[in-house]
Amino acid sequence: MGAPSGVTWQPSLFGSEEPAVDLDFTSLQRVTLDEEAWVDHAPGWVRGADLLFSDVLERAPWAAHERWMYERRVTEPRLTARGWADLPPVVEVARAALSRRYGVEFSSVGFNLYRDGRDSVAWHGDRVARDLPSAVVAIVSLGGRRPFLLRPRGGGRSRRFDVDPGDLLVMGGACQRTWDHSIPKRAAAYARISIQFRHAYS
Repeated sequence: MGAPSGVTWQPSLFGSEEPAVDLDFTSLQRVTLDEEAWVDHAPGWVRGADLLFSDVLERAPWAAHERWMYERRVTEPRLTARGWADLPPVVEVARAALSRRYGVEFSSVGFNLYRDGRDSVAWHGDRVARDLPSAVVAIVSLGGRRPFLLRPRGGGRSRRFDVDPGDLLVMGGACQRTWDHSIPKRAAAYARISIQFRHAYS
């Protein structure tokens, strides 16, 4: 496919090893949002995150998509990759490890590319899962550091997670139903890729 034009990022000094995931989740910490919602954060869960970033950036089928906003169609301020059949092997390993730990089958893997600080995603909850009592959404972050924000649906004080290359965030319980999350715009930022793992919501 080839990497999208105009994407810049800053590799770390320690990210050149072969990509692998921490099958023991040794760095994972749970943050309780309220009585029903929680977030798990595992810093550095994916080793060799720079090589994985380069592979995904180069080979994923990136495309721009549109959505409705205030009665008009607008182009989303990010690129996405859907239906990628030839996933990097470590992504399949990650999917299996997450499925075992959280007791659900993560059957869907998606990719978002935030090319710079202008790319973002507004406050939202997973639209498939937000009407269910509970659901699990896992995200692996690659590339530049960006703040990941969560706030109670309808407004309130937000919680901030600064996600670094290789970090894992897992939102669970009622999080998609009772909390919203966003990636805000920044004056300047290196490119970031997020890998989302979702299970069937039946």
